[in-house]
Amino acid sequence: MHLTIKEILQATGGNYEGLTPELMISGVEFDSRKITKGNLFVPLAGARDGHEFIHQAIENGAVATFWAHPIEEAPAIAVIQVDDPLAAMQKLAAFYLEKVGADVIGITGSNGKTTTKDMTEAVLSQKFVTYKTQGNYNNNIGLPYTILHMPENTEKLILEMGMDHADEITELSQLSKPTVAAITMIGEAHIENLGSREAIAKAKMEITEGLSTDGLLIVPSDEPLLVPLTSTLPQTVETFGLKEADITATILSVEKAKTTFEVNGQRFTIPVPGSYNVTNALIAYQIGQWFGVSIEEIRQGLATFQLTQNRTQWLKAGNGADMLSDVYNANPTAMGLVLDTVANLDVPGEKIAVLADMLELGPDSKQMHASMAAHLDDSFSKVFLFGSEMNALQAELESQKPQLKVYLFEKGKKAELIEALIKEIKPSDMVVLKGSNGMGLAEVVKELENMK
Repeated sequence: MHLTIKEILQATGGNYEGLTPELMISGVEFDSRKITKGNLFVPLAGARDGHEFIHQAIENGAVATFWAHPIEEAPAIAVIQVDDPLAAMQKLAAFYLEKVGADVIGITGSNGKTTTKDMTEAVLSQKFVTYKTQGNYNNNIGLPYTILHMPENTEKLILEMGMDHADEITELSQLSKPTVAAITMIGEAHIENLGSREAIAKAKMEITEGLSTDGLLIVPSDEPLLVPLTSTLPQTVETFGLKEADITATILSVEKAKTTFEVNGQRFTIPVPGSYNVTNALIAYQIGQWFGVSIEEIRQGLATFQLTQNRTQWLKAGNGADMLSDVYNANPTAMGLVLDTVANLDVPGEKIAVLADMLELGPDSKQMHASMAAHLDDSFSKVFLFGSEMNALQAELESQKPQLKVYLFEKGKKAELIEALIKEIKPSDMVVLKGSNGMGLAEVVKELENMK
């Protein structure tokens, strides 16, 4: 990114009394530790006021800063006075996006956002210069930050849009103005805040608030809650799914490290297991088709895409056991899909599930946790449960599936969980780990990778 102070003032409406409006800014950072020479510093409000870190930002090379405090306290670099540094960063992102002129692809949904983003970027990059949301930078800070970090020659920008409350995606969609938008699925994530799946569906549909009127919206065919919400839209609406849909797939085989499927007589392979990943791939397929990517290019992109860390990632325990790590987030739909996938895989040893609490499920949380018993079939021999909400699943399993060995550990007993897993896991076993990020299963995964 290269913008002058003059352009930044034009974008943000900020005040500036310096003598160098042509000063060139080479990048934007809100973390003073990441500042490099020529950057603009954005002092955001957090646990501490970002203004407190201006001196570190200057030491690291900042040449300009947004500033919301009295100007008398400003540092001796180019200072752009604004009312709200975050709002100024968002305005600057919108300005830069318009300057670059990249088509925006917005992706949201209760599960599968990141995988779909990764697949879409891999498909579009076969033909275009692309950039995508890095990690989970998908909120009102992360999305404008992503925009401001895309290369100036970007042609297609894939933006993940997350939310926990209503109106959040509206803000992201109106800022980025997507040409194409996709909703992966409507699940139960954040139902504690939104109250119902109907409210979640409406919140996901906010992605159309900034969508081009001549753009494309892609939605799952098996979600009736979306039908009345999409029926009157001016945009093109396409559905995807494994049954009746505008774009469907026939799954040919599911293996540990790949899934093969067919679309319109054409065969594709993705380097991850599971029918739910095929539906994610269908979205990437549709987006590729919309932008004129050839079938062969789509095939190559899907076959070689790289998953963001902790999303359905195959790893090895220190003793050689296979581990399927999917520990970034969890809701009942997603957890059930992962367990169903593992249930259908062959393994020489035992199948072991390590399941942690699914957070933010509201008053029906216990029931939703208990419902996971239906996805733990006879192919599983041991289940390790972690967290207080998993009490409900323990009770259900002991009642319905007494043959299963079930172990429960409270949240404060992570060390004991790790110790028990290291003792039980054999080199020939397959272990699936799934839970909300707040439960910290990533630490368990790391310890198992290092086990002797």
